[in-house]
Amino acid sequence: MRGLTCIAVGTLLAGSLLPEALTQAPVEAPPAFSPGTMTLVTNGLVDQATFDADRAVFEEQEGRAEGLGPVYNAQSCAECHQNPVTGGISQVTELRAGHFDGINFIDHVGGSLINDRAINPAFQERVLGGNEVRTFRTSLNTLGDGFVEAIDSNTLVAISNGQPFGMRGQFIQVPVNEANNAVRGGRFGWKNQHASLKSFSADAYLNEMGITSPLQPNDNTSNGTVVDDGIPDPENLGDVDLFAEFMRATGVPPRDLVLAATADAQAGSVLFSQVGCTTCHVRNITTAPAGTVINQGALTVSAALGNKVIHPFGDFLLHDVGTGDGIVQNGGQSTRNKVRTAPLWGMRSRGRLMHDGETVNRNESILRHAGEATSVINNYRSLSTGQKNQLILFLNSL
Repeated sequence: MRGLTCIAVGTLLAGSLLPEALTQAPVEAPPAFSPGTMTLVTNGLVDQATFDADRAVFEEQEGRAEGLGPVYNAQSCAECHQNPVTGGISQVTELRAGHFDGINFIDHVGGSLINDRAINPAFQERVLGGNEVRTFRTSLNTLGDGFVEAIDSNTLVAISNGQPFGMRGQFIQVPVNEANNAVRGGRFGWKNQHASLKSFSADAYLNEMGITSPLQPNDNTSNGTVVDDGIPDPENLGDVDLFAEFMRATGVPPRDLVLAATADAQAGSVLFSQVGCTTCHVRNITTAPAGTVINQGALTVSAALGNKVIHPFGDFLLHDVGTGDGIVQNGGQSTRNKVRTAPLWGMRSRGRLMHDGETVNRNESILRHAGEATSVINNYRSLSTGQKNQLILFLNSL
């Protein structure tokens, strides 16, 4: 299928651009932490003191007084994004469910997300009968996501158009809440359901912690039933802003440079390209120039984030690789069996793999790919055991 759906390339222009930005040369994005100290440092978007204060809010446990619930999955952002440092990944999963009628996916009553926790047993959600589509979703890394947000949508379209026919990732446009729901190229979440870190933060605050904000003002229901915890939520847009600012100010997941320098890991890197993995797990992407207006006018790319080269080993597009979870979110029915290519940066910190976390072995996770990735996996199968081990060693350096 074609990478572009329901849009015209001419509609994707990022926005206004300051003339001086055009002369800036790209440089490498900084790492989020030093492997020696494991201390998170700002990428320069804000000073270190502000960054540390933002991190503290990201780590803060919320209670009922702060609006927690009535149904929720976690009490803080860091509960799901913490390994090996705040903002990273974790083993935490969420549950989604719904029904496929043979033509369309239909949300479980109350929405596909089934919250696992509640402030009152009477509010507990559960999967109701008739919802045979069920999947877990693993928590995602957020380190370096400010650079991902700063990627021009045209860059993602170009990546899709450059992929072989039959492997072209699907580019979708999704609402930016803080821009009156004007649309932009999606890039966050397993279904690319968000384009903005502020929208992502408001969504997670509501759907993972049950806390409303002006961007997401309505409490979640319990299996479709409105429930009242008796405590009005505070106006939480300030926290949403700080969550987004923290993520935007993080550096990228650093590699294991010692392992990466070994002959076997370097040979594995070559094999990773030769078998075709880099078709979707793209090595190098450059962010938009500083001064570019993004998020439909709601944000201007800063000097700290603009013109930076990142190595996400992902294309931020949707693909059907035979592991689709059957869930539809912002992308429409064509995305039902597609998931976003998992960026592999920071993979050495992850033990549970794929969108559902149900594969725990690198070789098995590779072999689980099918669909659009069939030819690549056939190439991988043809490698010798030693070559496969080299490729996996390379992955373990990311």
